This record gives sequence, structure tokens and C-alpha cells, in this order.
Amino acid sequence: MKKFNIRKVLDGLTAVSSSSSATAQPGTPRENDVVQETLQSEHFQLCKTVRHGFPYQPSSMAFDPVQKILAIGTQTGALRLFGRAGVECYCQHESGAAVIQLQFLINEGALVSALADDSIHLWNLRQKIPAILHSLKFNRERITYCHLPFQSKWLYIGTERGNIHIVNVESFTLSGYVIMWNKAIELSTKTHPGPVVHISDNPMDEGKLLIGFECGVVVLWDLKSKKADYRYNYDEAIHSVAWHHEGKQFVCSHSDGTLTTWNVRAPAKAAQIITPHGKQPKDGKKPEPCKPILKVEYKTTRAGDPFMVLSGGLSYDTVGRRACLTVMHGKSTAVLEMDYPIVDFLTLCETPYPNDFQEPYAVVVLLEKDLVVIDLGQIGYPIFENPYPLTIHESPVTCCEYFADCPADLIPALYSVGSRQKRQGYSKKEWPVSGGNWGQNTQSYPEIIITGHADGSIKFWDASALMLQVLYKLKTAKVFERARGKEEKPNTDIVDEDPFAIQTLSWCPESRMLCVAGVSAHVIVYRFSKQEITTEVVQLLEVRMQCEFSDVDSPDPGGDQTPTLPTPGASSSPQESEPPTQPSTGSNSSDGPRDNIPCLQVRSSPLKQSPGYQVELVIQLVWVSGEPPQQITSLAINSSYGLVVFGNSNGLAVVDYLQKTLLLNMSLSELYSPSDPYQRQPRSPRKTRQPSGAKMSRKISSSNEQKTDQEKRSQRWRSLTCKKCSSCVTDGKPAARTRQKGVLYRTKSDPNSYAKDNSFTRSRSSSVTSIDRESREAISSFYFCESFPRKGDSLVSPCLLVGTTQGSVMMVALSLPPGGDQRLQQPVGIASCGTMAQLKGGVLTMALLDAAGTLLPPSYEPWYDPNASDEEKEKSRRRRPASPPSSQEGQDTQFAVLCSEKQAKVVAMPSQTRLYKHNITETSFVLRADVVQMAGTNCITCFCANGHIMTLSLPSLRPLLDVNYLPLTDMRIARTFCFSNLGQALYLTSPTEIQRITYSQETCDNLQEMLSELFTPVETPEAPNRGFFKGLFGGGAQSLDREDLFGETASGKASRSLAQHIPGPGSMEGMKGAASGVVGDLARARIALDERGQKLGELEERTAAMMASAESFSKHAHHMMLKYKDKKWYQL
Repeated sequence: MKKFNIRKVLDGLTAVSSSSSATAQPGTPRENDVVQETLQSEHFQLCKTVRHGFPYQPSSMAFDPVQKILAIGTQTGALRLFGRAGVECYCQHESGAAVIQLQFLINEGALVSALADDSIHLWNLRQKIPAILHSLKFNRERITYCHLPFQSKWLYIGTERGNIHIVNVESFTLSGYVIMWNKAIELSTKTHPGPVVHISDNPMDEGKLLIGFECGVVVLWDLKSKKADYRYNYDEAIHSVAWHHEGKQFVCSHSDGTLTTWNVRAPAKAAQIITPHGKQPKDGKKPEPCKPILKVEYKTTRAGDPFMVLSGGLSYDTVGRRACLTVMHGKSTAVLEMDYPIVDFLTLCETPYPNDFQEPYAVVVLLEKDLVVIDLGQIGYPIFENPYPLTIHESPVTCCEYFADCPADLIPALYSVGSRQKRQGYSKKEWPVSGGNWGQNTQSYPEIIITGHADGSIKFWDASALMLQVLYKLKTAKVFERARGKEEKPNTDIVDEDPFAIQTLSWCPESRMLCVAGVSAHVIVYRFSKQEITTEVVQLLEVRMQCEFSDVDSPDPGGDQTPTLPTPGASSSPQESEPPTQPSTGSNSSDGPRDNIPCLQVRSSPLKQSPGYQVELVIQLVWVSGEPPQQITSLAINSSYGLVVFGNSNGLAVVDYLQKTLLLNMSLSELYSPSDPYQRQPRSPRKTRQPSGAKMSRKISSSNEQKTDQEKRSQRWRSLTCKKCSSCVTDGKPAARTRQKGVLYRTKSDPNSYAKDNSFTRSRSSSVTSIDRESREAISSFYFCESFPRKGDSLVSPCLLVGTTQGSVMMVALSLPPGGDQRLQQPVGIASCGTMAQLKGGVLTMALLDAAGTLLPPSYEPWYDPNASDEEKEKSRRRRPASPPSSQEGQDTQFAVLCSEKQAKVVAMPSQTRLYKHNITETSFVLRADVVQMAGTNCITCFCANGHIMTLSLPSLRPLLDVNYLPLTDMRIARTFCFSNLGQALYLTSPTEIQRITYSQETCDNLQEMLSELFTPVETPEAPNRGFFKGLFGGGAQSLDREDLFGETASGKASRSLAQHIPGPGSMEGMKGAASGVVGDLARARIALDERGQKLGELEERTAAMMASAESFSKHAHHMMLKYKDKKWYQL
């Protein structure tokens, strides 16, 4: 025996996983000594990369009109920033408090956020991962509104008490200048005016500040004289205020659905009062009150009438009406209905200057679950086509799969069929949010994400280069009849809602075969075609999987008889075939148990199938004696073998989708061989409600030779075959049936299983069984492979590995007929070979390695178009890849990799001896495990319920990575977490967002280059020309030296107890403790270079230089004047 190499085992062990063990079975050949393992812990590092999808629970929005960047804040303290298509960024406030307002420092690469915990933060957007430079936490007052004038460094902050404080955004310190509420309102007013709901400066005079209080009072405050110039009173509460660009008028929106227009110099009475959606009484009375107008914007145009855009204000009699945005332009009023409630909206204008004609061109509307941009420049106000992947949650995501390093032709193929699904009627203009730049694409491989949804739809996404774009959408519900009303709703549903929801899916990227399983115990097989077809009759196979228990009853006398096959053209008896419109022999009457009825009804009318994925076969599990079918827990498809296998707590079924026949329907107990030490006995079985006399036993037809009854009884494994259109009826009841071309055919199914509790669980992932902790055993995973079916075999053959929720791994041998026409005519043989290994916890994933440690993926058939001509099919079709070399006597040439909720094992094949075992976790359990390719070799990746992400080397199972990343706080994470090749992984971090992460050191090192850039150097547009007469008579915009007013010398210091300054991690103070290393040094240098004060410092330097130049010119002119003062004109 070779010396035990302890160094290999201990390499990469971390402190957290020190309790785990990776041990070799003593006395077994160490085949993996010849396997050179290249993966080390240095290859792994965990970090977040990008977040896609719609911001969950949005609360606020801001737009930089020069940089063309959109920012959205959420109720959980998240910030999402959007530029052009593919430019996205996510950052998070540590406190998690809701973002109540956002303000860009326009064209400065900075953003101010105000939170519900009364803190404000300054974000530096000049780096790829934005960081907080400064924070200010208010202690005694609650923030209600913020306003930052264009090109100003002084931020106005309104509070719940009605006061206004002023913050220097460069140093994030409070000014001593405070506007107190009791100074702003009239002294005669006896009540408090309420919180500040609006602050803005007069577009034409920076020294005048308009302050709106909730009670309906608006005050025009003179900053220099520190007193109120005018006060405007209205009986109804104010929600928002908007200026006309000339600064002579402003509009207020009120809680009774009215808009009041005020002339600045006429505070006594509103110049105009309108109720946009109120019914105007004929007798001249006030219109009926409407719902509050939550926001109004007033935008002018140089060539025509101004735009007034508002949200809310609908009449109270419009109960149940959806939220609306109203656009008033001249005499026309357009009411635009939205799909969801409006959170906020912004009118996008050509100029950032508030004192110029605004020229609005679009309105960005932030809804609770969508982002809509309306084109104001086209008739009918069409919307822009949204380039962001914000429709992930269009229907709730129920499952998710991630495929990195796909075939190169896949994305173009999916895009070509998906582009035909796009809606029409969008605006023809380009998307207006167009800022930022893409990062460098250092990853050249294609990546695809597939999401399954509650409405039965499946979406394919291009996830290459840290971007996300929808490619193609498949609606599986089209296969079924839809109930038109509550009366017609089928009572066979096993789910109250979402009967078409996708539970799990299996996809072969090379052959493009897709198989999906839904919550109504249905499986659909799809082929990919570029041609449109019309399917007259959807091919259907109904399978009867049940648990039955009988008191040591002997099989029925006819149980071992070989079923007869009908001759072609022979008429079937009424008992054997029926029209498809009949519910077969199933009963659904009120006086008997529901039986042989599927949960969903497949449509009977012709189905038009567009290019893309087209239905090949529908498989449905049926009710059995009043018991609903159990949900499918595992699924796999193999294009090379033409087989689909699926399983649940009743057993497994194998379907030949080429011949449209059921090959095997076996209970779990029958999968174990008689001598199997791991065989399970039924747990507290109960009698089924099936009437006596309806007991069935399996009929076996051997494909190659006739066996005696004694041989059949002695063999635990079965070789079960069913030919297409065969008719097998047991005691007058069909077990499974195939509907094809209008005739109902019956095929064989297995009823001999044990009873179980049929309680329905909404868990949509087999990997979450440990949370439910159900005692009954179910199928949890499948793996098609070419291996050694039985212990000691010397030849490889097609096999199926079956894993269960109680840790058993069983081998099933497959006997495939030759290719071509014989494959469609001869039956497929199947034999159960008993248990190969036993693990703790449910089996999650299985794989096969060759003697060199290289992954042996399941064989596949290259894609061909099923609707193409026969010649084209033959060109593209090839036989299965050649089988691996056979094993010499006594030598192991393969490694079977098995991973469960608790441990991982490597088993040598064909000897089936355990080489390595590693206990992954003792106190928790693994939710998701995958065997992935990484740095040219393979490893196991695991995500535990306690939040740990781990990787293990293959085949020696050395721990290489163990990071406490994300505790399981939501079942959604467990249902959607998935690993992929090349160090990629993802999960749904919220119902609307996908979070992508990497566990690759190389990707982490290149992340800065790969991320998009938000800030790009752009020249600020020139200020509007004042004109000669305005300059001469002082009619233009009045500037104000705010430094003189708000600076410490003029206003003094603010109270220290009012607010606390906190240096952010992105500031120079916060950077001192940052991590070292090349990336850290670069980040520090970048942040130091892009510090917020740099731009303003340069501006001050330029101003000083201009002043010096002016002073020099003045001296020079004065000198020239003195020189020529006393000379006559003719002396010059």
C-alpha cells in the first residue's frame, strides 16, 4: 500500500472546515495519485460582480441632465444607477434605511442621498464602484426635503419641524445660517405650518428661496435680508411646487386635486385655480374634490405652449382605476394609464439651467414594479423601448439555471427567434438615459441564464460580459386549455394559483433540447426549430404513478402475462381506445374518487408554433383513486439517448420521447436490489382508497428473450419496454396512455408502489428537502453517463445514476437500439442494477471523471432542425460520441463524484470502492452543489444553508474555499442559487433582482476593468444668453454670493449637537484603513485624484486667475492712460 499523502489532504483546509474530513478508504487503490490536481486555494476568491433587474421597492429618483445618468433609491437603502444599455451600478447604504430623496451634483460625478434615518450622504461616482465620501447624521430633527441648486455647493435641508438648515457639500458641515419656521410664517399665525415639503430658489434670483409648508402656506424668503418677502396661503395641503422658468410664476399641487398658479408679486390670491380631473358644475360652484395631486412639473418651450405634467388628481369615483400620469399641453390633456402605482416622475429637459426655456423631451416615470419613459415629442406620447433587463419579475421567478461557456452559435440563434417577439409601437428615438461607458470585456465566453416563472413562461437571457439582455421568451401555458371563467376552472388543480408555474428544467445547450416540469405534475419536451409549424394534435403521454400497499397479496393471475401488441390497422376494442375528447376511463364524478385525470387539460385545437422552441411531447401525471399526483422533484433529458427521466416521492419514470412511449415506471422500493443493504421498508403505509379488484401488478415484456416465470420472480431488476401504440390494459383500467392523431393508445405504467402522505408542498426545488425534513424518500437527482453498470464490469455502456433524498445512489443500465430507423422501431431496454453508494442527506449532484480527472459530460446529439429536409438533417446529425475505453480486468478507469446535503464522496469505477469522503457540514446542510469547470480542471462548489460557499478539489476533495457569504434568509435564495463554470454563480437577491457573484480569483482581479464607468468628462452647456436689454436694465438672472451668506465668517458655526459628521469609506480619511495590495493602491490613488473638492478647487483657481488677469489689464490700462493723458491728439 502506498504511503498516505497527508499534505494533499490538508492543502487548502480552512479553520472553519477543520472539522470536516477528506479521507481515503484504506486498502483501496489510489488511482488519483496519478491525477495531477492543479487547483489551489489561490485560484479562488469570492466577491459580488453585478446586480440586474428592477430595483426592489423603489422610493426615489434623480437624473443628471448633462451626464445622462439615472439614479433610483429603494426602501431598503439600495442605490441603482443606470446609464446607456449595459451600464448599471449597484451600491448599498449600510444602515438599510429607505432613500427618501436623491440629488445629483450635476456634471460633477457626485450624488447626495437623504435617508429615512435622517442622514445625508455624498457619493463619489467618479470611480467604478461608488463610495461614500461624507455622511451627516441629524440628531434632533427629521429630514423631509432637500434641494441643491445647479452649480452650488450649498444644500438646503428642510425638516419636519419646519426649519431649513444649510450644508456645505464640499466639507459636509452645517452652516450657522438657519431659516426658522416661526420667522418664515406670519406672526399672527397660531398653528405650526407643518413639515417643509418643498424648497427651491427663484430661477431668476438665487437670493430668493421658495419654501412650501405642508399646511398650504408658501413663503418667498429673502436670503440676504433674512426675512419673508411674500406669503401665499391656500386652504388645502401642498404636495409639490414648480416654477415657471422666468421666475414670475409658480404652480402648487394640492391634496384636493387642484392646481393653483401664483404670480410672485400678487400673494393675496391665486392667479388661477384648476382641477384637471374634476367635474365642472354648471352653476359655477367649486368642482368636486379629487384625489391629491402628488407632484406637478411646469416646463416651458421656446416655440409653443408649456407642458404641465402631474401624477394623481383623479376623481374619487374612478375606483379601481389604475394610476395615471397626466400631460397637459396647451388645450390638450392626455391621461396615460400605468400598470403599477407611480412612485415618482421626472421631466427630462434639454438644459440644466432653470432660468432658460426648458424644452422637455421625455418623462421618466418610476412605478412600483417598472420604469417607463414617455416621448413628449411624438403624437400620442409613445414610450421608449427599455434597454435594461427590468422584466425579470414580469411573473415571479420560480427557478433559475446558469450556463457559462455555451456553444458560440446559441446566443445568435436565440436572438434571431426572440427578435420576432418584440412589441411594436415604441418611440423611434434613442433611449434618453445614455451616459457612462462600457467596461473592457476580458471574458470572451458566452453565458446564458434561464429563468422559469409562475405563469409558465421561460426566459432566456444573454449574460455575457457582466451584462444581461433578454433573448427569447417561451410560454409553456400555450399547450394547455385555459379556464375562461371561475365556473370553468378545473377542480383537478393541485395548486390554488399559478397551475403552470415552472418547477424545474433540464436543458442541453449542444442539442438545444429543453425539458421543463411544472407544479401541476406535468413535463413538456421541446425541440428548437427555426421554422414555423402548426401542430394539429399535441402529443400527450399520461402516466399513472401511485403508491399502493397490500397485505402480502400475491400478484393477480394475469400479472405475469406478456401483453399483446395490436397489429397495424387492426381495430381496437372500445376498452382499448377512445376519442381524445373523452376523459378515458377516469372518473371525476361527485359520487366517486377522482381517477386517471390529469391536473391540466391539453388543448385540442391546432397549435401554431412560431420559430424557437416547439412542443415535442407533453407528459402528465394523473390522479390515482382520489389522490393527486405528487410534484416532480427531479428531471433530466439526454438527446443522445432520446430519453427523459423524472421522479418524485412515488418513484421514477423513463420516457422515450422519440417513440413517445413510457419505458419504465418504478417505485423507489423496487429500485433497490433484493440483497441491497440500503433497501428501505415502507414507512407507516396506509391503505389507498382504490376499490378492491383494481389492484394491478406490473407486466414485463423482455426485449430480447423469453424468460420463465421463475426467472422473472427472482430478478429484482426489470427490463421493461413498451412499443409505440402498444395497448396494455390491466383489469380494465389504463395505466398510461398516449394520444396521437386523434386516437387514444394505452401504454404500460407501474402502480405497485407504497402509499404516502399526499400533502402538497409549494417548495419548488428538490434541493430544499432538508428544510422540509420530510421522512419519506423521493428522487432528488439524475445523471446520464457512459459507465460501468455493475460492479466489476469491463465494458462501459449508457447508464443513469439516480440519487434519492435519503442518500442512496443507484445505477440503472440502458440498452439502446442502433441509430437510424431502428432506433425509432426497436424498444429501449432498462435494468436496475441496485445501489452503488450511500451518503448522508439527500443527493444533490453527481458527475463522472475519467482516469485523468477530466469531466466526462453526458453524451449529446448535435442540434439539427427537426423541420428541415431529410438531407439537411443527415448532414447535421452525427452518432453519439464514442464510448470511453473499456476497463481492463481489475483496474478502475473512472471516478464517480457524488455530493449530498452533508458530504461528498468519490467512488472508483467499476470496482465501486470509495476513494475519498469529505464531510461538508455537520450542523447545517448544502442547498446547492454543482461540479463545475474552473481554471482548466474541475471542482465541486457548494452553497450551505448557514451561508457558507465552499469549493472542493477533484478527485481528492481537498477544501479550497470556505467563505461565510450569505445566510439563508429567504426560500427564494435557496430556490434560485446556482453555480456555473469558470467561477460564476447567481441567485435572486430580491423578487425583482438577480445578484451575480464570482468565486474566481482571476475574475476578481479583472473586475475593475470589466465594470462599466458611470462618469465621463462632459462640458457643461453654456449658460443662456441674457440679451443686451436684460443686461442693461438688470432683467436677467440675479446671482448670489452664497459663501458670504452661509460661510462661517458671516453666519457663525452651527450647533454641534444638531448633526454629526461621519467621514465615508470613500473619503481620504476613510481610505487610510483600506486594504493593501495593487487593487487597493489603485483605488486609493483614483479616489484621491477624484476627490469631490478637486473640481470646485479648479474652478476657484480659474476664477482667481481671471481676477488676476483683469487686475493686470486694469493696471496696464491705467498706466497707458497716465502716459497719454496730457498729449494732444495730433501728438499720438
